[in-house]
Amino acid sequence: MEKFYNIWKHAFWHGDGDDFHYKITLGSQKFTLFLNSITTTHFRPLTVVLHGPAGVGKTALAKKWMLDWTQHNLPKALQSAFYLSCRDLSCQGSCTFEELIAKKWPHVQEAGPEILSQAQRFLFVVDGFDELRVPSGSLVHDICGDWKKQKPAATLLGSLLKRKLFPKATLLVTTRQGALGELRLLVEQPLFIEVEGLSEQDRRDYFLRHFGQEDPALRALEAMESNPVLSRMCAAPAVCWVVCKCLQVQMEKGDDPAPTCHTATSLFLRFLCGQFAPGPGGFPGPRPRATLSAVCLLAVQGAWEQTSVFDREDLGRLGVTEADLQPFLDRSILQEDADCEGHYAFVHLSVQQFLSALFYVLASDAQGDGDRPPRDVGDAQRLLSKEERLRNPTLTQVGHFLFGLANEKRAQELEATFGCRVSARVRGELLRSVSAGSQPFSSVARVKEAVSRLYESQEESLVKEAVAQVEVVSLRLQNQTDVLHASFCLQHCENLQKVSLQVDKGVFLENDCMSESDTWAERSKHDHYALCLWTDLCSVFSSNKNLSSLDVQQSYLSHSSVRILCEQITRVTCHLRKVVIKNVSPMDAYWDFCLAFIGKKTLTQLSLEGSFHGDKMLVLLLCEALKHRRCSLQYLRLGSCSDITQQWDDFSLALEINQTLQFLDLTDNEILDEGVKVLCTMLRHPKCFLQRLSLENCHLTEACCKELSSALIVNQRLTHLCLAKNDLGDRGLKLLCEGLSYPECQLRTLVLWQCNITKHGCKHISKLLQEDSSLTHLDLGLNPIATGLWFLCEALRKPSCNLKWLGLRGCSIASFCCWDLASALASNQHLEALDLGQNTLGQSGLTVLLEGLKRSRRPLKTLRLKIDRSSVEIQKVLKEVGDSNPRLTIECEDTVMTRSSCCDFPF
Repeated sequence: MEKFYNIWKHAFWHGDGDDFHYKITLGSQKFTLFLNSITTTHFRPLTVVLHGPAGVGKTALAKKWMLDWTQHNLPKALQSAFYLSCRDLSCQGSCTFEELIAKKWPHVQEAGPEILSQAQRFLFVVDGFDELRVPSGSLVHDICGDWKKQKPAATLLGSLLKRKLFPKATLLVTTRQGALGELRLLVEQPLFIEVEGLSEQDRRDYFLRHFGQEDPALRALEAMESNPVLSRMCAAPAVCWVVCKCLQVQMEKGDDPAPTCHTATSLFLRFLCGQFAPGPGGFPGPRPRATLSAVCLLAVQGAWEQTSVFDREDLGRLGVTEADLQPFLDRSILQEDADCEGHYAFVHLSVQQFLSALFYVLASDAQGDGDRPPRDVGDAQRLLSKEERLRNPTLTQVGHFLFGLANEKRAQELEATFGCRVSARVRGELLRSVSAGSQPFSSVARVKEAVSRLYESQEESLVKEAVAQVEVVSLRLQNQTDVLHASFCLQHCENLQKVSLQVDKGVFLENDCMSESDTWAERSKHDHYALCLWTDLCSVFSSNKNLSSLDVQQSYLSHSSVRILCEQITRVTCHLRKVVIKNVSPMDAYWDFCLAFIGKKTLTQLSLEGSFHGDKMLVLLLCEALKHRRCSLQYLRLGSCSDITQQWDDFSLALEINQTLQFLDLTDNEILDEGVKVLCTMLRHPKCFLQRLSLENCHLTEACCKELSSALIVNQRLTHLCLAKNDLGDRGLKLLCEGLSYPECQLRTLVLWQCNITKHGCKHISKLLQEDSSLTHLDLGLNPIATGLWFLCEALRKPSCNLKWLGLRGCSIASFCCWDLASALASNQHLEALDLGQNTLGQSGLTVLLEGLKRSRRPLKTLRLKIDRSSVEIQKVLKEVGDSNPRLTIECEDTVMTRSSCCDFPF
């Protein structure tokens, strides 16, 4: 039993007693519930995987279960728990499984065959699967079930995990998340348990235990918790120890601990410098600097090789002596493995990552321009590349620390302690990594990474240089940390023009009724901090004179956060011209936004989309904004606002007063035919200044077309009308064409995408186009017109046809129609763009069409076709067309169904 207690005791690092760790181990609720469900009378083959970040207690939990397992009333002659370290297995040569476990449990060989019959009583702990360093595929190569057969250690482990060896035994595997994918392929029906480490209460207890007095402990705890990143890192007891040691030194000198906790880099640097603080008389001698370089080399080699344990062979290969490590061993930054003499590990992975970043600072300062890092260690450019970080996630935090070390004040602190300086070359690599590619801040994922790195630096000159050319930023705020990082960086984006925001649920808890697990005090504390950060972020809308566009979509806000944003919008120093608010909660947030827009002179484009059903107040507030004498709104989109028709009198009155609105987009509103009749009354009003109107997908039928036709005759300002995705049919189209045929009608663009128009409707269109109509842009996409193309071709041949753009995408046009189309294009005098995408014209049809275009000198500039790229003949004709008619651009599309861009309503 003493052997197992020693294994349990060695699971902890220097500085804390067993009672605290015992409490922490039992505090893992998920694992405790699982342990309670295991009984000594019911055994079944079971594989349990404990996974979680480095240092959160996976090994401690596994060894605690190992200790508990051996305390059951099992035969005295058999010890039934076996511990296998993957880091040791990586160095193990070929052997039998019997020999492998007999090294520490010699009684196994003495027990003989009897041990195999007791397999259901066995527990095998496979610790640190992520630390296994074996050739790819070796875990599944040549696996066997004979425990007396000699095999490579990796094969033996794979045989155990695949249950070829001791199939009835219980397996407990620990690993970090990065190796879970590979582990899933080896184990059968595993039970995954996430180890989360220290809870908030555990961290509080730890700080109280370390400081001994409540006041300094709580002061240090508050400083640590002010940084969400650092707070999450403190789920690992070793990081708690680093934080406490660092802040204790700061507070003993009378310094405020809060600035030290602003970033992880500042804390780890203060910790390191605090451990090697120079004595009276100034700078340290060369020895501390040399030992730092040696340890940093060891750390970075391990980071690139994805290992955190080093033996004497590793030291010799790198030219590092055990004497070099002694100052760090004395300060518990490095530790010698209690189970394996001559093996060393850093107190926590984050300490190794910090020292790895420091290697690049020291190396760039000490080496010449032509020198390179040691073998297997990439340079700073590789370290910061996306490809390397995907292959080796450990390098991500190393990169963050490297940004943190670019801070000038931290460089001075490093120089004062160790006599080494940060090289300017590192700064150049950091800038290149942030600004690589075109528009690096337009991708949400890239922005998240960039702002996180730049925040870590806390170096304003570096941030300003990195974001100097940034004009567009897309942010997804998933937690308070994202808000903190974004607010810091946006303050320095002087040329910023557009911000897109998505705020996830949980950033603000004020209106989150699902967070019942939090007390009112906890939610209030959470929101107070979140709102302070949000205020800093929103201040950019009133402080940046170039910022003109705001897009907030799919966001869970709160009453307070909306009001903070709206307060910034109302300021005279806010120059927003375009605002999009889409699918934002709470619903009454739209009221606050509309109040903020009343009298906002700079605002010219506004889009409000969401579920507004029954929200009459929104329409009333919007009408007030439209009627205000300072209103400059030119574009208005209202999505899913069915109440607009019920309050049409108010809206019509607002539009009569407002003489700036030119484009009204009511797409996806359930307006119905009755609503259109009311709308047409407004269109006939002499003070209606609308030029563009979209009624896409508004549940309209042919019954409204007569009213629309009448309004088009009276209203001579309306030039663009979209009726897409409404079941107008051929008879509805006929009624529209009657109005369009009047010379008073000035409509130039008509979108009839997916309106159930057939070849019969094409007759009416053809007649209209031959009568010198004002129509220049027509979209008939996704209508089954088929042979109705013949009527359109008849119109295209006429000199009176003024069409410049024609959309026939997905209209079931067959190959035999291409003869008429080629003939029409040869004589047409105005058409500049033709969309025939998603029509199967066949090789014969395409050939006829393209051959005609080779000789054409007509104005056609753009042609979109569905083309089989594998056809050699078609490719040949395409080249010939390009050579003979260089003005013509032929777009060869794939099978994706998209709206024709030429008839969308750009503003």
